[in-house]
Amino acid sequence: MKLRGLLILLMIFSLAFVFAGCKKKQPIPEPMPTTTNPPSTSPEPAPMTEQPTGGEPNTADLYEECTRQLQPVFYDYNKSDVREDQIAALQNNAKVLKAAQCGTVTVLIEGHCDERGTDEYNLALGERRADAAKDYLVSLGIPENRLSTLSYGESRPFAQGHDETSWQQNRRAHFVAVRK
Repeated sequence: MKLRGLLILLMIFSLAFVFAGCKKKQPIPEPMPTTTNPPSTSPEPAPMTEQPTGGEPNTADLYEECTRQLQPVFYDYNKSDVREDQIAALQNNAKVLKAAQCGTVTVLIEGHCDERGTDEYNLALGERRADAAKDYLVSLGIPENRLSTLSYGESRPFAQGHDETSWQQNRRAHFVAVRK
């Protein structure tokens, strides 16, 4: 009887350990656009929110707010040149980065691709997309030392589907305000 009780207790602890240790890892979420389709026109950015107590703004809030206002730029299949309908998004981003509150923020431009193509090809294509967005922002007066690029290729899709609608959302440059 004592052995049976120990076995039951051991099973309960084993199950608790298995369920506690097998929690599925969630991918690190990245701030992304809320639209389901790549925008053809870019709305005006939302105004910056006022910071409480007239001192320095909370830097975590500053980076989140600047990132929230930066719009993604979408690309055509197998292309890295900035589409005509995406110029407004880049102009918006330049305006945000020139604004007083985001005027000193450094931005990481992430290059992304859809799932088609090899990993190596998509990493190179993502890099060209991020570089194209960076070059355009520099041409609009953003100092190059405030912009860095990183290619994720196909490894961090926004849309999980395997169709053209999903692929359109995954072919993008994504902008994130980062600490220096």
